[in-house]
Amino acid sequence: MLSCFRLLRAATVQVPSVGSWVSYGLGTFNQNLPSFVGLAPQLPYAGSQVWGSDFLPAVHQGTRIVPGPEPIPNLRPRVPSPEIQEMERGLLDFFNREYKHGRESDGALAARVKSFETAYHMQKEAPEAFDLSKESDATLKLYGLERGSTSGFAWQCLVARRLAQRGVRFIELIDSGSKTNWDAHADMQTCVPLAKNIDQPIGGLLKDLKSTGLLQDTLVVFTTEFGRTPFASQPDAKGRERHARAYSSWLAGGGVKAGIIYGETDDYGIEIASDPVHIHDFHATLLYLLGMDHTKLTFRHAGRDYRLTDVTGQVVKEIVA
Repeated sequence: MLSCFRLLRAATVQVPSVGSWVSYGLGTFNQNLPSFVGLAPQLPYAGSQVWGSDFLPAVHQGTRIVPGPEPIPNLRPRVPSPEIQEMERGLLDFFNREYKHGRESDGALAARVKSFETAYHMQKEAPEAFDLSKESDATLKLYGLERGSTSGFAWQCLVARRLAQRGVRFIELIDSGSKTNWDAHADMQTCVPLAKNIDQPIGGLLKDLKSTGLLQDTLVVFTTEFGRTPFASQPDAKGRERHARAYSSWLAGGGVKAGIIYGETDDYGIEIASDPVHIHDFHATLLYLLGMDHTKLTFRHAGRDYRLTDVTGQVVKEIVA
C-alpha cells in the first residue's frame, strides 16, 4: 500500500498509525526489508507519531527514510569479511537469547532484537532498492526526476515503486515542502509551486505502477490532515483556516472503482451535502480493500480490544470495484 500524505487521526491518547495496523494485520513479504517504510525528508507536524506503533508490537513501527545520498546511514558492513560479521552476529544472538530468557513479554526488547536482524538482512537488498542508476531515461522523465538526484518528491515516488516491487507492505510518502510548506494560513498562493512539484511525480507513479502490473494489487491513498476553509476570516486575508468538516481524498488501484466521485459538499464547500465518509469509514474501507475486516483486526491493550476504527466504521462499498 502506498500512502501519500496519510490521514492523521485525532485522539485523546496516542494510537497506532495506519501503516502499523496494516503491518500488524498482514505481516511482511520480504524479510530483507522493513514491512512499513516512511519516506520523509523532514519530520511532519505530528512528528514520529505519523509512523508510530504505540501499543502495537514495536516491530510494526515504520522505518523512516530520509532522502539524500545515504538514505539509510551505516548500512554497509564495517567488518573486514562476511565470516567475521557472521561470528559477531552469532555472539550477539547468544547474548540476546540469554537476556530474553524470562523477559518474553518485553515487546521493546523483542523489537530491538528484530531490528538487528532486519538491519543485517537489509545490507543485502536495501542498497540495490535505493540505487536508481539502472532506471531508464524514459522512467526518470516520467517522474520528472533528474539522473543522479537523491531527493525531492519525484525521488520519493520512484523509490516507493521500487520498494513496492520488492515486497514492502506499506510505504508512506510525506511531502513537507522545502522553504515553504502546505500550512497556508498566510497565503494560499504558497501552495501553487508545491502542487506543481508533486503533480508530475504522482502521475508518473500511477502510470508506472499500471505499466508494471502493480497497480491492481497496490492501493494508492492520497490524503491530508484536514481541509481549508472556503472563506477567509478577514476580507483581505490571503490565507485560509483549518477546516475538518469537508475535504477530499483520492484512491487509485487496489480494487477501487476508477473515474468516480463519491460524496459532495454544499455549494460553498462548507458542509457535506451527501454521502458523508467518517474517518472510521475511510479506514474501514482501506482495510477492506487490503483484505481485512476492520472489526476483527484488534489488539488487546489496557483491558480492552482496540482497533483502527475504534467502535464504529462502515465500508464504503460504492467505491469498491
